[in-house]
Amino acid sequence: MKGKRNIFLVGPMGAGKTTIGKQLAEILKLEFVDSDHELEERTGAPIDWIFDIEGEDGFRQREEVVLEELTQRQGIVLATGGGAIVSDKSRNFLAARGVVVYLETSIEQQLERTRRDKRRPLIQNDNPRETLEALMKEREPLYLEIADLTVATNISSVKSVAKEIVELMEQPIA
Repeated sequence: MKGKRNIFLVGPMGAGKTTIGKQLAEILKLEFVDSDHELEERTGAPIDWIFDIEGEDGFRQREEVVLEELTQRQGIVLATGGGAIVSDKSRNFLAARGVVVYLETSIEQQLERTRRDKRRPLIQNDNPRETLEALMKEREPLYLEIADLTVATNISSVKSVAKEIVELMEQPIA
């Protein structure tokens, strides 16, 4: 894994991809990029608005284009959106162009970390737990399919998770 120069963080909403990604980039002296933020910058519109106007399919098409470009950069830590792995093309870009780290977390942690966030369109409903459980059932196999490393984020601090990723990346490939 030492040869790969990019680190791509995947996982469900609330797993800590952005927060851990910033810490990881700081430790490794790499550029941090958030694909959702990048998409919002390029479109001039917030993600929830894009979902409202274009639906999830329209959003995923835009996300695919952004990920195709971002994954071609070198020396970045990239936090992806929770659903970035839904697209076959996006999964292929991620798997082929860097070390993919699946940040695993529980539904409880997701609920805790997202409960005040009104900008997550998929959980703006009467039963966010049910939605998160359905998303996890659909997406976890996709996260695992492309993950080079899986790191739990439930109980550890941001700094300790980032350090664990660095340590795992330094180990020789078995």
